[in-house]
Amino acid sequence: MSDETQSAPDASQIERTLGLGESLAARVSRRSLTWGGLGALALVAILVMALRGGGDGVRYTTESARRGDLTVTVTATGTLQPTNQVDVSSELSGIVLTVSADYNDQVKKGQELARLDTTKLEAQVLQSSAAVESAQAKVKQSEATLAEAESQIARLQHVRELSGGKVPAQADLDTANAAVLRARADLADNKAAVVQAQATLSSQKTDLGKASIKSPINGLVLVRAVEPGQTVASSLQAPVLFTLAEDLTRMELHVSVDEADVGQVKEGQTATFGVDAWPDRRFDAKVQQVRYGAVTLEGVVTYETVLEVDNSERLLRPGMTATAEITVNQLAEALLVPNAALRFIPPARAEEPAGGGLLGALIPTRRWGARAPEKPNPKKAHVYVLEQGRPKAIEVVTGPSDGTWTQVKSGSVQPDSELLVDAATGKK
Repeated sequence: MSDETQSAPDASQIERTLGLGESLAARVSRRSLTWGGLGALALVAILVMALRGGGDGVRYTTESARRGDLTVTVTATGTLQPTNQVDVSSELSGIVLTVSADYNDQVKKGQELARLDTTKLEAQVLQSSAAVESAQAKVKQSEATLAEAESQIARLQHVRELSGGKVPAQADLDTANAAVLRARADLADNKAAVVQAQATLSSQKTDLGKASIKSPINGLVLVRAVEPGQTVASSLQAPVLFTLAEDLTRMELHVSVDEADVGQVKEGQTATFGVDAWPDRRFDAKVQQVRYGAVTLEGVVTYETVLEVDNSERLLRPGMTATAEITVNQLAEALLVPNAALRFIPPARAEEPAGGGLLGALIPTRRWGARAPEKPNPKKAHVYVLEQGRPKAIEVVTGPSDGTWTQVKSGSVQPDSELLVDAATGKK
């Protein structure tokens, strides 16, 4: 009996466990603590839901669509060149006697730039002049011989008439006729020799004139590559002695346009460009020619385009590197959306509430049975707006773009529509 008594639970312990012996105030106090804990948990749930930043736990950045002007440009790089650049060479070989032009000199057409030593050329001219005079003297001699032969045959024919054909003999008449023919041939040969001698004299006089190297245009000396006393050898290749620019008040900008942009560039389009020498200034230009010949460099295909440049202030110089922006399209009061909105892709929802209760708010879990949202057609352009806290795709038809803004031709987008351009999750 003693063992059974010791192992039986005490009546006071049972009462304390069941709360039968507690007072009303104690039971009320315990219930208040329980409801207070539940209220604290509810507050935590509300804070968690607030920190989640929306229905899908993502914070979005938006930018408004707008109406405005759009200017589309094509950028290309090239160098400035004179409208007409001429290399002046020497057709003759010889020693340079004098040089009359220097860098940056303004020269006129026909002005002497340099002169070769003409001593040898002058002697050749004198020799050719003498050859012409000698040939002309032979012509006169041949004319006298011809006259003598013709007179001789005339006398023989007169005697034959008087003698009734008895004298002279027919052989004598034949000899006289042959002498006339020889005299005429010698005269013709000597006349041809005169023409040949005159041609040689004319050629040597021309060479003598070419010893004076003259400017073919009105322009400016860009390069002078000759000095007095220098020997010029033009037997194989004519050396360049001077480089002249015709008119630096009008210049050309030759730029390389990428094959992806050349279809938009047309003659007559306006452009602006800048050079390193004047970093705070933009210069105007106009497209003059888009050449069809392609230039391939390291696998990149470009097309040379020529722009007209007004350089009346003489600020630009040949050879300067310039970066041009060619205006290929201009739109007024177009509906524009930021390019970031066209590139935006909503992030996949990693977590969703398991239910509408407190446990679902406190413990996010994946909804394995939830249907995935319908994805827009990737081959068409889309922008996104927020609808009930979720991104909604809007299909649009786009037009030209300047790299920052793009025209929207059609679609359910209005000016001031808030478009999604970025997203960030609330996790860290």
